[in-house]
Amino acid sequence: MMAQDGRGNEVSSGSESTLAGVSDFVEGFLGYETRALNVLAAAEADPEAALAQVYAGILNMFACVPGCDADARYWLDRARNAEANANARERMNIAMLEAWVEGDVPKALAIGDEIIEAYPRDLAALKLHQTLNFGRGDAPAMLRVARKALPANPDDPHLLGMLAFGYEECHFLDRAESAARQALELTEREPWAQHAIAHVMLTEGRVKEGAAFLEAASAGWEGLNSFMYTHNWWHRALFMISLGDKAGVLGAYDRHCWACDQDYAEDQIGAVSLLARMEFAGFDVGDRWSALGERLVPRATDTLAPFMTMQYLYGLAKAERGEADTLMQAVEARAAAAAPFERVAWQHVALPACRGLRAHARGEMEEAVAQLSLAMPRMMEVGGSHAQRDLFAQVLLDAHIKAGNFVTAQQMLESRRRFDPDGVPLNRMLAGVYEKLGLLDEASEARARHYH
Repeated sequence: MMAQDGRGNEVSSGSESTLAGVSDFVEGFLGYETRALNVLAAAEADPEAALAQVYAGILNMFACVPGCDADARYWLDRARNAEANANARERMNIAMLEAWVEGDVPKALAIGDEIIEAYPRDLAALKLHQTLNFGRGDAPAMLRVARKALPANPDDPHLLGMLAFGYEECHFLDRAESAARQALELTEREPWAQHAIAHVMLTEGRVKEGAAFLEAASAGWEGLNSFMYTHNWWHRALFMISLGDKAGVLGAYDRHCWACDQDYAEDQIGAVSLLARMEFAGFDVGDRWSALGERLVPRATDTLAPFMTMQYLYGLAKAERGEADTLMQAVEARAAAAAPFERVAWQHVALPACRGLRAHARGEMEEAVAQLSLAMPRMMEVGGSHAQRDLFAQVLLDAHIKAGNFVTAQQMLESRRRFDPDGVPLNRMLAGVYEKLGLLDEASEARARHYH
């Protein structure tokens, strides 16, 4: 009988140590645990294990650094060399990795669809499929593939967490929370389900409840990989900002959000986003931009993903680094050479957005308004979540206020008050805008709204 991973998927290599490495990758990948890295040693030790090579290649791609595709190709070549020993599912995974390494994301996703159709318990392939669609802003596809695998995995908390996030990004908030709660009934520690609930509570303005929920959940975050640990703390910090908890959010930034892998892409953009939001809330962030900017210098030509690049550029510009201009030139070149499937994201979103973000960081508010306004209608196409992309809306809002566009700012702020009704920074901004507009009663009402 052929060996199997912990989910009943057949694995062609029967080596006990290789199988352990493969299983560690699958469970670690799904659960955002550092044990996923164990597959690297297993793959190196067993070149005949095709699937281990694929998983090692995936880890290299997730490094999110220029040249990661070349690093992944080492493992891809080894997987191809071992393909004669691979089963049908493993060969499909090899093809999916190859398409991704070659930059053909639509082809990788098409192969992923075939894997999920034929092997719905291959949740690692499903997770990769969701992640690639997340990078394209295709939330319906994220939901579709999770639902397709549900009959084969009805009680799997990781699948339910993926389902919850797909629902949330499609704005089915009740269904998202239900699926996430179901996952947490099966296991206390499912960080992606906790993450989905944080999104729901933020969107619905359940700020105090969200802060309490994540405070209770945070005790189980030790041992998660850098991204998941810092990102769930980032969500907790967003609730702190709304509550006006300056000391809490600065502490969360210093001790959790910017305290793990400061060279990792996801940690870097989380830090950029959080510092910006703190400043918009009126908090003094000290010299934190400068320290962050030093870590962003290696990103000066990084155009792997538009959503990431936009935040690297803003962080460099806020730190007053000349590399912001270098990266702007790289964005212009990337947009000009973009493949058809990514042309909108680079040419119509990232390019004007980067111009606007750089202008905002340099105090050129009219230019920031003009450029960001071009990008905002299709912002979802650069990927990221609703909560993450809200950074760009907040930059545009701040630019409108500082440019004296108080009529527009009033409309934007009142729209935001639907999901942050008692937010301390938001109502402080509203009070100032209403004073500028001569609506003093409304300014007094805004000042009176706050959390107790």
